Amino acid sequence: MRLAVVDVGNTSTAVGLWSGGRVSRVVHSDGDRAAAFTSVEALAPRIEAIAYLSVVPKADAKWRALARRLRLPFHQITHEVFPLRLDYPKPETIGADRLADAAAAVDRYGAPVLVCDFGTAFTAAVVTADRTWRGGAIAPGLPLMRDYFCARTAKLPRIELGGKCPKIGRSTEEAMRFGALVGARGMVREIVEQLMRSFRTEFRLVATGGYASWVLKGFDMPFTIDPTLTLYGAGLLAARMMERSECK
Repeated sequence: MRLAVVDVGNTSTAVGLWSGGRVSRVVHSDGDRAAAFTSVEALAPRIEAIAYLSVVPKADAKWRALARRLRLPFHQITHEVFPLRLDYPKPETIGADRLADAAAAVDRYGAPVLVCDFGTAFTAAVVTADRTWRGGAIAPGLPLMRDYFCARTAKLPRIELGGKCPKIGRSTEEAMRFGALVGARGMVREIVEQLMRSFRTEFRLVATGGYASWVLKGFDMPFTIDPTLTLYGAGLLAARMMERSECK
């Protein structure tokens, strides 16, 4: 089974090829839908369908139209195809990216697992040993914090995230970069430790998302960083949808 896997986020869109349980040919497009469309169009002759997950509802119609133009089945990921038990009052409100992350993490690393996604938002999701999704945390991610600083203050600039972090800020930019990185690590530590205390469990820690490597480099918590986790989960869940439809 060969699928184009698409993850539409608030800041960027990722596209990849899901084949034989592996993700390859990953392309990230920051705010450029045309580039993401081009990536799927390039894959179209080699794929059976599009596996789609999105946290941006207004983008969905254009992606469906692309699938129709390419004459490809379009499988949008929802909670209805989630392979784990959902212990959550309103499962339809869970972000598709969080579901894909959790399904992929359990498939690749087993349970119990705590999976963190470092994107526009920082999210953490708990799956207990009985393969039940219990909930987790959502907090502002690095792009949100940076952009809010720039938009809501008169003199603070919009800094670039990433690169070497100073031991102490000796300019406005250095101070902001130091605050962003160390503050993010403190948030991650507190959220993870609180969840572990709440469930009295030592979870396998898995991280994904564009800022995971920067935040966690040299960090003393034993995270496994998996850059293709969300796209892998999209393919996994779409394959499940296709298998169900074939059985009917």
